[in-house]
Amino acid sequence: MVLITKILSQFIPMSAQSSPLILRILASSVTTAVKAGSIIKDVMEKGELKVVHKGMSKNDVQTEADRSAQRCIITSLSKKFPNITIIGEEGTLENENDIPNDWIVTESDESILKSTCPENFANVKPEDVVVWVDPLDGTSEYTEGLLDHVTVLIGIAVGGRAVGGIIHQPYYDYKKVKNGTGRTFWGLVGLGVGGFEAVKPPSDKFIITTSRSHRDGKVNDALKALNPDDIISVGGAGHKVIVVLEGRAHAYVYASKGCKKWDTCAPEAVLEASGGKLTDIHGKHYDYSKDAPFPDDQGIFATANGVDHNALIAKLPQAIRDAFPY
Repeated sequence: MVLITKILSQFIPMSAQSSPLILRILASSVTTAVKAGSIIKDVMEKGELKVVHKGMSKNDVQTEADRSAQRCIITSLSKKFPNITIIGEEGTLENENDIPNDWIVTESDESILKSTCPENFANVKPEDVVVWVDPLDGTSEYTEGLLDHVTVLIGIAVGGRAVGGIIHQPYYDYKKVKNGTGRTFWGLVGLGVGGFEAVKPPSDKFIITTSRSHRDGKVNDALKALNPDDIISVGGAGHKVIVVLEGRAHAYVYASKGCKKWDTCAPEAVLEASGGKLTDIHGKHYDYSKDAPFPDDQGIFATANGVDHNALIAKLPQAIRDAFPY
């Protein structure tokens, strides 16, 4: 895993030049995420996943889809925004720039470009921006055929805070809709969200979503302390936040060290733009600066709009909090 900073240049159309930088990055990220999703589906259709193991865990894998999607995203965004910092999960890839021309996305989401930029982001400079990319969140699920768990995540941080994000779900409703393009959730704190309408979770019961494959004693202890009526176990941080946004769960709780900044930057921004919240288990926001360590070592605690985030965190036993010292 390495930091990737691109210094490339490309003509930017006049229609985009008039919009603030933060809106242009967000608008470009939406269309780029959709293209990355189509590449992921193409790899699966061809059946040449070329799986490699990256770490000690059997679930820590990388496929040709991860690599290809990252090439698409990194190259497309860096050509448009040569002076921003981009950090990709898959690190520096061989032949990074040797990709098909149709993988380089030049289009942007026009509706975002026409939006009114929040005043506090109107004058953001390239050096203030860090983009965190998970080209295929839920790789283990992808290889197991749990395709609706897969998301493409592009998170935008300014001043170390996650403020903009895209969660693209390429296989949304894929069992019913053949050759569909999936769906895309986007959000910018202070502007709002697009591509979906957040739904409030049920008022007559309490539901938590958590990991399906990375469950240890601390995760189970946290779930026991929160005493939910139901637990939804799914893969991928992006997918879990979708479960919260759709109102199927009140919270996403993960008292473990498995997540990284590219897993949570985009979901945090989209959730907070919708009125929800994502922090560590102490209730503190993660730092997404370019020099920040990659691991989210204090776990994940996310809640839907209208849920008392701090009150739920207060239910966690001190022993669990002590297991994640700063």
